[in-house]
Amino acid sequence: MRVGGSRTPGSRRPPPAELQRPPRLVAEAREEYGRRPENFLKGCKWAPDGSCLLTCSNDNTLRIYDLPPALGGAPGGALPELVPALRVPEGDTIYDYCWLPGMASARPSSCLVASSSRDNPVHLWDAFDGSLRGSFRAYNHLDELEAARSLCFSPDGTELLCGFDGAVRVFATGHPGRVCDTRPTHAGGRGQRGLIGCLACSPAQALYACGSYGRSLGLYPRAGGGAVALLPRLPAAPTHLRFTPDGLRLFAGGRKAQHILCWDIRRLDQTLLVLERPVATNQRVAFDLDPSGRFLVSGDSGGCVRVWDTRAAPAAGPQPLLPPLLRFRALRDCVNGASLHPSLPLLATASGQRLFPEPWASAEEEEEEEAEGPPARGHNCLQLWWWGGGDTAEEEA
Repeated sequence: MRVGGSRTPGSRRPPPAELQRPPRLVAEAREEYGRRPENFLKGCKWAPDGSCLLTCSNDNTLRIYDLPPALGGAPGGALPELVPALRVPEGDTIYDYCWLPGMASARPSSCLVASSSRDNPVHLWDAFDGSLRGSFRAYNHLDELEAARSLCFSPDGTELLCGFDGAVRVFATGHPGRVCDTRPTHAGGRGQRGLIGCLACSPAQALYACGSYGRSLGLYPRAGGGAVALLPRLPAAPTHLRFTPDGLRLFAGGRKAQHILCWDIRRLDQTLLVLERPVATNQRVAFDLDPSGRFLVSGDSGGCVRVWDTRAAPAAGPQPLLPPLLRFRALRDCVNGASLHPSLPLLATASGQRLFPEPWASAEEEEEEEAEGPPARGHNCLQLWWWGGGDTAEEEA
């Protein structure tokens, strides 16, 4: 990870006009995820200052890639192969991970990543050397360690919110340990049942949103207390939530869901926008908003990437369906992560999924399929897509 990246959060700008045309693939990491079978990715996230990129994969490892100084190879030549600057192994299956808000590579003390994994406490990692900077431990009524299923920092980074079964626990980021504020999401037969599988803090209001495996969505005050708004019966269990920068709109994508839904938090009784995005699996398929909050980018389980202009008017009909501004094919596998660079016209996508052999397939048929070429699924890779006119990040800067 490089110190002192060329971009800072204050230099953000709107995406270029080229967003309406397919981007150009300029770099990828395939070899890194091809060394072990079934090593599919579980999303990707640009650092807040844009200096590096964080990924998670099925080998229970977090990887950090530096922003390449040049993007794209010679015309007709092979694409540059991305090599991680840091690998951080976790103890077991990783449930969630996130950057500390306000992270800046020029301030090493701010370069932190939180992660949660099965049968482990929440870990706080140093993004420069991979050292463990702290652990946050949650215990149940039997004094047994519980693993958080979802993570989210408060906008100022002083608090770490962790989702559990029927509760959210809030830790002080600067004081690792077991001391926390426990906030039940279900009591007296009311509220959100089930595991809190995703969390999001509003950047403009003192609110946070919880998505439950019980197919419910709730809004809560960050100061504590019960839900101020609750949607008890969604079409699918939410796996990813995202507020717009003004905090007035909330987007939610679910597992085995055909749409991303959007609400105005001032009127949660009706859906504001419906964005078609087919997801045929239970895995989390993460989407992203550009810094202005206008454009949303997401992959799907069919290998396509879609871009929506969320300020455009939806189509007339029984539901406010918003057609995509752009749709292009990334590969022949599930695109489970999409992350827009905070200041450059650069998109990162992650792909892959757990594969199960067909029950009627024989060993001989599998060998024949392997000899014929790559399968329609099983493309575990990280890809970088360039929307700008220049060939390098330095030129665009």
